[in-house]
This record gives sequence, structure tokens and C-alpha cells, in this order.
Amino acid sequence: MTVSLDSPQILAGQQHRLRVRRLVQRMAAFVGKMARNPLTAVGGGIITLLVVVAVFAPWIAPYHPLIQDLDHALNAPSAAHWFGTDEFGRDIFSRLVWGSRITLWIVLLVSVTVGPLGLLLGVTAGYFGGKVDAVLMRITDIFISFPSLVLALAFVAALGPGLEHVVIAITLTAWPPIARLARAETLSLRQADFISVVRLQGASPVRILCRHIVPLCLPSVIIRITMNMAGIILTAAGLGFLGLGAQPPEPEWGAMISSGRTYMMECWWVVTVPGLAILINSLAFNFLGDGLRDILDPRSE
Repeated sequence: MTVSLDSPQILAGQQHRLRVRRLVQRMAAFVGKMARNPLTAVGGGIITLLVVVAVFAPWIAPYHPLIQDLDHALNAPSAAHWFGTDEFGRDIFSRLVWGSRITLWIVLLVSVTVGPLGLLLGVTAGYFGGKVDAVLMRITDIFISFPSLVLALAFVAALGPGLEHVVIAITLTAWPPIARLARAETLSLRQADFISVVRLQGASPVRILCRHIVPLCLPSVIIRITMNMAGIILTAAGLGFLGLGAQPPEPEWGAMISSGRTYMMECWWVVTVPGLAILINSLAFNFLGDGLRDILDPRSE
């Protein structure tokens, strides 16, 4: 049995290989554009390193992050303990490595919840307008009128300490800017000619939003979420510092600073090392967000 070169199976395979090749080429071009920006390359490298450290934490950390060794409490940085030890003799480097998992977990959960929530509310308000827009935007204005950390403190105080409650609290405070951004993008798109044509063809509002408006709003939303990740890290660290995030003895960076602030004058490494980790990773997400804006936003060209 022979198969013709023009058979549907052959053509489908060729089309699939062509799509894969185009996707690889686009990804390579995207990575190349990011690499040409030094700050973006630095930010992407730091975040990649953070992910690698979090994934391979059991093999990278030389000590267990929770086991105490009071005989070696508050040891200065040395060959045995690169970043020194805390007041309970726990290796700070190991706790920093394991704490990267907590930080990434919070950033990931908040990002995957706040993005769809803000995008959904924003495009709904911008497309339908009228009373729907007025109600949703007044709710958004109420959330924006409070400082994000103060509002997160209120939510965590109501829900109780814990990482899950920190994620919920940060999500409830981080969606309004994304909703306003998505609304602004939708307002500029809903009267476009191609949207009018699709509407005249009988497409439902849900189809117009899902197939046409949401994909065009995604680049701006992704940029905003990436730049918000630095704020998420700082808010999570602030809540941890106040004892409302991860509870002892979990190696969360903000909680590490809080527990070591009593000894910071004599043992600077106890608070300096986790503080630098928060600073460096926050800067990395800001650098990456700036690079994504230059690449994904055509108006920046």
C-alpha cells in the first residue's frame, strides 16, 4: 500500500512541523531580543538561578534548614557556614536556599490568580460599559485607595497567619491595577473596525472577548504582572517580618529578618543576607518587566 505525497496524513505532518519550526524561531528571536538588553539579561539570569535553586534546594543546601545547633549559634560567615548561622545555630545559606521555594510559591500562586481575575474584570467593564463599568470600577477604586500593604495586613489579620492567607490577601490587593489596565486596553479596542465586523457577523460578546480582545490585552497584562512580582515579594516579606506570613521555624526571608533583628548590631549577617536576597530578586523582576515591555509593547518601539 502506497501513500501519496499529497495525502492528508503527509500534509498534516508537514503543517505540524512547520508550526513547531515557527514557534522555535519565535522563541529564539524573543530570547535574542532579551539578551541584547543587558539589564533584562541580568534580571532573567537571576530569576533563572532562583528557580534552579528552588527546584534543587535539597541538593544545594549543605544543612537542614530547621535543625538547631546551639553550640554554633551566631557564627560569622566561614568556610563551614558561608553566610554564617542564626541565633539557633541554623545555617543561613541553607535557610536562604529553602526559603526561595516559599518566595517562588507565593509569587507563582499570586500571579496565576491575580492575572485572570484582573483581566476578567477589566475587559468586562471596558466592553460592556454603562452600569457594569461603573460598579466594577468603583469597587476597583475602593481597593486602590488603600495602600496595598495596609490592606493586605487587614485581610491577613481577618483570615489569620499562614502562607495560604498571605496569598489570598496579596491577590485581593494586587488585582485592581491589572483590572484598570485591561479596561483601558478594552476601551481602545471595542470600537475598532475588526471588532465591529466580528460583531456584525453575529459573534456573541463572550466570543468577542475571549477570541479577540483578551489576546490583545495579554501582553500588557503579562508585563504588569511581571513588574508586580517585585511588589509581591516585598509584601510577602513585610507580612513575614510582622509574623503574619510563614510561621517559625519556616525559612521565609521576611521572617528571617524579623527573628534576627535583635542581633543585627553585633551579627550583621543575620539580617543582611536575607535582606540582600529580597533586594536582588525584586530588582531582577523589575529588570525583566522592563525588558518584556520593550519587546511586547509595540508602542515602545
